Amino acid sequence: MTYYRDSLSAREANITYHLVPSTYWDTSKSAEWYTPEAYEADGFIHCTNGIDQLVDVANMFYVPDAREFRVLVLDMGNISCEIRYDDDAQLFPHIYGPLNTSAVIGEFPVIRAEDGSFLAITQ
Repeated sequence: MTYYRDSLSAREANITYHLVPSTYWDTSKSAEWYTPEAYEADGFIHCTNGIDQLVDVANMFYVPDAREFRVLVLDMGNISCEIRYDDDAQLFPHIYGPLNTSAVIGEFPVIRAEDGSFLAITQ
């Protein structure tokens, strides 16, 4: 599985990415449907079209969370509920409903620094 660094290439391939704590995903992936921990509060599932943007987002919101994280690779054509871009640049798709786990076509580990910052996504 190849990942796409930039959002345009990912969008052309109909791929998006979702960041999740590894332990949470490990307990969720065998189910038919997945919702992230913040789903009740947010009302949707956050995604990002480019790996570079994902690292930036992770550093904005998740540095204090010391858990190990994984990146899920999602086939947007296989997601069974509504997907909307609520940002003008259309970099951050939101999934409005539980994610069918059959749409997850890959996962990658995330490399973090000792201070908790996110450095890279590995293949």
